[in-house]
Amino acid sequence: MHPQEQTIYQCLAQTLLTGRLAPGSQLVETKLAQVFGVSRERVRKVLHRLGHERLLDVIPNRGCFVPNPTLVQAREIYEARRIVEGGIAGRLAGRLSGSQFEALAEHGRREHQALHAGDRALSIRLSGEFHMLLASFAGSPFVLRELQELVSRTSMLVAFFEPAASSSCACDEHEEIFEALRRGDGARAMKAMHVHLSLIETRLIPRVPLHEGAGESEDTDVSIARAWAAANALPGTAAVAVTA
Repeated sequence: MHPQEQTIYQCLAQTLLTGRLAPGSQLVETKLAQVFGVSRERVRKVLHRLGHERLLDVIPNRGCFVPNPTLVQAREIYEARRIVEGGIAGRLAGRLSGSQFEALAEHGRREHQALHAGDRALSIRLSGEFHMLLASFAGSPFVLRELQELVSRTSMLVAFFEPAASSSCACDEHEEIFEALRRGDGARAMKAMHVHLSLIETRLIPRVPLHEGAGESEDTDVSIARAWAAANALPGTAAVAVTA
């Protein structure tokens, strides 16, 4: 991905994962191209990547929209994750190498750093990466692909429905899983994974929309323009985009 596209991607992903865009809002290529000062083609590539990662809903012949998930969908996804990830945790206990444990420990340190820095978007991303890291250690491309789909769908659920303060709980729960794996206790690892995913589910609560009139592009453009201005430390950018 072109460096310019990568920067735009990071800005939009950060804005989405911090829940600053109203569910159902449309992201319009032409308006985003004006905000970012790039061609529509560059914006289109970024939107398609976000769609592939399930951070956006890409609907043919209609456009790209901020997901509008429901708690019912969340329950179904977390049930599927418990089935898949419980098996992964049980299988890995007693089978991980020293380098794999070090990779998990380093990832844990990064999670705590993001938590203490108050970076919610990064915390959500790292939380998902913890689970993908475990899946990669299972050595099954099929399992990895299936879990990628589930974890991708969960990122926006957490962004919309989980209170920011819950990130510290997730870090502690990951440590419980890590400790069970370190001890080679498969039953404990499976239980820790089930408990972790169930606790996330219980922390999901209905959310009051940030904006009235979700789906209208003006609020979306304003939010993205402000995020872009902050990312580039250009105080005047937001004002120009908002009034355009």
